[in-house]
Amino acid sequence: MKHWHPVVAAVALVAVLTPNAAAAGEPDSAAVDRFVTEFAENAGYPGVAVAITRGDRVVHLAGYGRSSDGSGMTPTTPVPVASVSKSFTAMAVMQLVERGKLALDDPVADHLPDFRLADPRGAGITVRRLLDQTSGITDGTLPEKSLPQPHSPAEAVVRANGATLAAEPGTEHHYTNTNYHLAARLVEQVSGEPYADYLRRHVFEPAGMRSTTTITRAPGGLAKGHVYAYGVSVPVTEPERFLAGSDDVITTAEDMARWLVVQSNGGRAADGTRLLSPEGIKAMHTSSDPRWTYGMGWNTADGGRVRHSGIWFTYSAGQLLLPSGHGIAVMANSGVSLGNEGTGQLEDGLATLLEGGAPDPDSSPRLITDLVLAALTLSSLVLGVLALRRSARWVPRRALWQQVLRLLPRVVPLVVLVMLPDLTGAVFGGRDISRAQLVHFSPALVTWLLVSSVLNASVLVTRAVALLRLRTSSQVAGG
Repeated sequence: MKHWHPVVAAVALVAVLTPNAAAAGEPDSAAVDRFVTEFAENAGYPGVAVAITRGDRVVHLAGYGRSSDGSGMTPTTPVPVASVSKSFTAMAVMQLVERGKLALDDPVADHLPDFRLADPRGAGITVRRLLDQTSGITDGTLPEKSLPQPHSPAEAVVRANGATLAAEPGTEHHYTNTNYHLAARLVEQVSGEPYADYLRRHVFEPAGMRSTTTITRAPGGLAKGHVYAYGVSVPVTEPERFLAGSDDVITTAEDMARWLVVQSNGGRAADGTRLLSPEGIKAMHTSSDPRWTYGMGWNTADGGRVRHSGIWFTYSAGQLLLPSGHGIAVMANSGVSLGNEGTGQLEDGLATLLEGGAPDPDSSPRLITDLVLAALTLSSLVLGVLALRRSARWVPRRALWQQVLRLLPRVVPLVVLVMLPDLTGAVFGGRDISRAQLVHFSPALVTWLLVSSVLNASVLVTRAVALLRLRTSSQVAGG
């Protein structure tokens, strides 16, 4: 993997943003560069951007690899941060709370007159329960990726009204984008501003994030990311879907450094501009109940760490705050897939470096997974072709019911292919995924099941035809 580490540009950016960073002597930039480069090569990430802060200082800022258009990845390359966006939405809501516009324990319906769930328990959904993902709405009760996609937060509210609840509000944690779609509309209704304008005026600009914006629907004119297949990262466009409030922020490593400073600096930007009180920041970073680890737009982790991951089908990102005062943001232009659930391992490795350890850039299972699927596809192809050749001269020698039982296993690949969205969702915590998105998630898995399904269906058809011919011949002979 070509290492596009623009030394002069990166050093200049860090120097401008943090005049005292060099004096701090941390982290070892060369060690960070080596680790990120090796990890990205192992994980199949064509391009990665990294920001590291400590307190109100930026101590490392760099881009590695390439974008889908072949240009070098830099700290100023625009990249979607997917569900990391939820922390920005939570910040917007918390600002309105601190301005006395609403309260965390207000029923959502008090501020969204159009929010009327079919399930009467929906009246118990509060602002807090949207932000900490305990509303009772799940991907199972409202499959937000598979349903028709709204064009605005207002339309998202109308769509959400068809949801039932998997649990009484406030009793169980279920992660779903719908909660944050509703939170985006809440920001609009309470502030009187369009959601995107509110974030720009009250979050991005005060934080100094001048290169950050949002999009309502993917792909929104964004550069292609990558999907992974058989060891190759292929540039593709992100599947179209609604994003506002849940995974809509497009930003840069340089701007994410400024965001991390706000989180580590008690709600103040590096220039002293206050976005939120220290108490508000702490509330976002704290789980509201020991039964789950999610706070409000942030997830608590072992050892006092706070983080949030973000995955698209063509991009992935993550942010991590350490008790030491360090903040880490990672953005990669390759998406979620079998063997890749995001940038969490990369963030953890960087944290180990910052804590004086020696991280191991573990080899990713992506290539091994796809090679296994490739072998299964090849074996299905060979066995299927051989079975078809035998079917041309196949003569049934058993009773009809026995023949049917012997052929039934050939239906399995087709059944699995049809049920694959549900099966994948069940494996990944009940999350919703459409059939079109599955192709982005794992081209190798879909290819194997498709090849196997087609060949087995062909064998079934040829043998069914043979059975019909035999029955016809028997009837003619008997007549």
